[in-house]
Amino acid sequence: MAVSYKKLFHLMIEKDISNSRLQQMCGFSGNIMTRMRRNNYISLETVETLCKSLNCRVDDILEFIDNID
Repeated sequence: MAVSYKKLFHLMIEKDISNSRLQQMCGFSGNIMTRMRRNNYISLETVETLCKSLNCRVDDILEFIDNID
């Protein structure tokens, strides 16, 4: 299974939060944003920080998708 962060980016649009603003709110680097745009792994600690900063739940920002080979 893979992870998709499309929900996060939709939520950012809804809340009018830019990438740089989210980085500032959460205190992480641009590397984390790049990893999420590419649907790569981020730590559970980072997911928790995102949820706290955005006042949302995990399923509001990510979803698991089946790998189709």
